[in-house]
Amino acid sequence: MGQEKSCIISHFSHYCSLSEDEKKLLMSLEENATAIKSGALLWEVGAPANEFCTLKSGWAYSYRHLENGDRQILEVFLPGDIIGLREFAFAERLENVRMIDDGVVCHFPHRRMLDIFRQSLPLTSVMFAISSRYQALMTERLVTLARRSARQKMAHFLYEMYLRLRQTNPDISNQFRLPLSQEQLADVLGLSPVHVSRTFTVLSEEELVFRDRHYLTIPDLQALANEAEFDDCYLTDNVRPLLDSCEQKAAC
Repeated sequence: MGQEKSCIISHFSHYCSLSEDEKKLLMSLEENATAIKSGALLWEVGAPANEFCTLKSGWAYSYRHLENGDRQILEVFLPGDIIGLREFAFAERLENVRMIDDGVVCHFPHRRMLDIFRQSLPLTSVMFAISSRYQALMTERLVTLARRSARQKMAHFLYEMYLRLRQTNPDISNQFRLPLSQEQLADVLGLSPVHVSRTFTVLSEEELVFRDRHYLTIPDLQALANEAEFDDCYLTDNVRPLLDSCEQKAAC
């Protein structure tokens, strides 16, 4: 895969203009790619946490099982995401990670991240920014689960997915693929599969979202954002300090 098609480079470029050397460092995180089938387990709770992985293609999700057997999906990972950042300071995995659909995953040890930190201040800054944004996503998910109605939960999640996909696919239209099953959506939003179906029906009747299997069409993106009372600062806030850091480095 060339630099122009690298999801991780596209992801990092959202925060900062990258030099050719920095792009090569990121490309090194996409070496030793492994094809992974839909439903495959990447790792499980309690396993040694000694590596990250980049999602070169495909979607994945992290989750925990409750004592009663219920599942809570914690995060959905998209192409270009780094999986396992939250566990960098821990010896064991804190959550299970499984593929949503077929994809390609690149594993790399923690020490490889330390190499990048030593070689590039801009990439270190972006890595911390990405880690902070993951934390913000988790905070927003907590608010959604605790306080939003079913309509708002669904509208908020779908609009969030659109914005996240747009970061690495700036030409994305209002129609895009969402490869989550009804059960997976239920486990993300804290709803039952039946409630998910009913909520989609209501949103469709109001012409906010149309769903055809794994494809969504959002006729009016702003209308969906208004329905969700969406504040996008946690996804699109100003990253000027990072840009300034890159520019200062380039000037030296």
